[in-house]
Amino acid sequence: MSPTVFKYKNYRFLFFSREESRIHIHVSSPEGEAKFWITPQVRLAKNFGFSQNQITELKKVVEEHKNDIKNAWSKHFRS
Repeated sequence: MSPTVFKYKNYRFLFFSREESRIHIHVSSPEGEAKFWITPQVRLAKNFGFSQNQITELKKVVEEHKNDIKNAWSKHFRS
């Protein structure tokens, strides 16, 4: 199961169940996929297909939603 945390433009921000325990978010769109670590600070972990401009924009969006992502992570992985 891959719950969507939120959407922004044509990007889907989601978790993959049964993955590593360190808080992170995946970003998916028809153009590519990326993974960002949330703690201890927002940082790009992987990028497949997004341009540097897209990564910069996505990182900003992740930073703006950091608390929402943490809350969604806690709810999803504690159940």
